[in-house]
Amino acid sequence: MYNVLTLNKIAAIGTDRLGADYTIGDNVANPDAVLVRSASMHDMEMPESLLAIARAGAGTNNIPVDACAEKGIVVFNTPGANANAVKELVIAGLFMASRDITGGIDWAKGLKGKGAEVGKLVEKGKSQFVGPEIMGKKLGVIGLGAIGILVANTAVHLGMEVYGYDPFLSVDAAWKLNKNIVHAARTEEIFKECDSITIHIPLNDKTKHTINADTLSIMKDGVRILNYSRDGLVDSAALLEAVKSGKVAKYVTDFATDDILCEDNIICMPHLGASTPESEDNCAVMAADEIKDYLENGNIVNSVNFPNLKMARSGDTRFCILHLNKPNVIATITNTIATTGANVENMESKSRGNYGYMVIDTVGDTADALSAIEALEDVIKVRVIK
Repeated sequence: MYNVLTLNKIAAIGTDRLGADYTIGDNVANPDAVLVRSASMHDMEMPESLLAIARAGAGTNNIPVDACAEKGIVVFNTPGANANAVKELVIAGLFMASRDITGGIDWAKGLKGKGAEVGKLVEKGKSQFVGPEIMGKKLGVIGLGAIGILVANTAVHLGMEVYGYDPFLSVDAAWKLNKNIVHAARTEEIFKECDSITIHIPLNDKTKHTINADTLSIMKDGVRILNYSRDGLVDSAALLEAVKSGKVAKYVTDFATDDILCEDNIICMPHLGASTPESEDNCAVMAADEIKDYLENGNIVNSVNFPNLKMARSGDTRFCILHLNKPNVIATITNTIATTGANVENMESKSRGNYGYMVIDTVGDTADALSAIEALEDVIKVRVIK
């Protein structure tokens, strides 16, 4: 039996996939796993029983990822599960950045009570909300992950000339890109060339304030900027100054902050990217599958703090070993198993940064192997699956 703690409401289409061997709820004691969406876990005391956390979404800012790695807690996310939902909102934002749709709607509301005059007033006042079409304009997409690729491809079909930048573009992602997308070697190329820019990268020390006073200065006058990723990617003070000067014609984001609310030519909306029933279902299904596969088979798929590793089952007993990524650790572990009398049937090992993960299938007597592996200096956590 496994215990799964839910910190937010997780769609039943996901939790139902776990099956009868799982106790699931928001008040579960000694959880083996946690399913979470937006709830912050930074002040949460992690129980000794906890093996994994699955975030039903892409970002993991609400989870102490590094601290979890130190304790041997694997953190998963669900990349791509909400990509289409976010893409649709970004495309809507692209239109709102070009045409003053929201301004026109607000103005039209003020005509209430004018009776028969409304028609004439609408025709007379509509010119103040004129904006350019997006067809033929240049769009820069910074970050070609699951969302960025969908945005870029859709923009091509809308008749835009699209520039894409991603220094970590995978081969699989490259195959999904429309052949007409221009590959930018540097972000500066996008900043200088594009009429509109949308950013789709994670927030970290290297990406913080990607949009800042310096990068804004080399952009086209009247550039339109969209941010549906994280508020920290944009220096809001520099952005606000650029909007007021006219350097930036429009800024559209679903990360509202107090300093940019109610400012002209800035459109703030709630963080609605994944707020669709389809997206919530997709995230719940992926998160539940990740948890189930790890707990029952030791397979890691879509982890953000340990390497991904998936191996078919063989042998009698499976050892799942989270360890520090140091020289000779793998040899030490396998030699330790051999001294206990167990025989290694199959094994795989992967590393990621400071951490490594081994899956070892054995045959024979393994009664002494667990305690022997746990006693090794560089081993963080060991789990046995029969």
